[in-house]
Amino acid sequence: MALVPSQVLRVAILLSYCSILCNYKAIEMPSHHTYGGSWKFLTFIDLVIQAVFFGICVLTDLSSLLTRGSGNQEQERQLRKLISLRDWILAVLAFPVGVFVVVVFWIIYAYDREMIYPKLLDNFIPGWLNHGMHTTVLPFILIEMRTSHHGYPSRSSGLTTICTFSLGYILWVCWVHHVTGMWAYPFLEHIGPGARIIFFGSTTIFLNFLYLLGEALNSYIWDTQRTAKRK
Repeated sequence: MALVPSQVLRVAILLSYCSILCNYKAIEMPSHHTYGGSWKFLTFIDLVIQAVFFGICVLTDLSSLLTRGSGNQEQERQLRKLISLRDWILAVLAFPVGVFVVVVFWIIYAYDREMIYPKLLDNFIPGWLNHGMHTTVLPFILIEMRTSHHGYPSRSSGLTTICTFSLGYILWVCWVHHVTGMWAYPFLEHIGPGARIIFFGSTTIFLNFLYLLGEALNSYIWDTQRTAKRK
């Protein structure tokens, strides 16, 4: 039996994301008042994705509790729809985008933090908030995968969705640069057009890999558990 019920963990994680988002939006930073605001940063978009995902998880838990033993077929049908939405968001957005943000941010940060998170930002964003945006996302999503089985969509559908998301964000970043003359991320200023195309293509490939990794990890965790139960 789990030390902490998964339902309690989801509520705690949802509250932590709400706190992180509120604290981040309360910070007076110049970038918040430029074109695109916080929405030009993938970190912020990811935080919104994670908060929405865990919000749906909590709503699913509440709905499951209310419909348990009721025998109401309509309520059970709505619950199945909610579970399908929860699983779809985890598969195509919450896991791949969340892991992408953590891995890419810390790799670039370790190489040269000025390229992704200039030291100037330390004057605005406290260390705990930085880790809330760029570190805890990974353990939170892994906890969710470990505590609940999630049904994945067909591989072609999942990969099409993640490619569409990636292309949409790349076009959005390019549009912001077209309007303002500035890239959302400092390192894009220091590489040529060809290198940017390679970088954007590589990020799309990496997101596709993370989708497949999530699919494999989900199957491994739950196939292993089913095997252990049979034994």
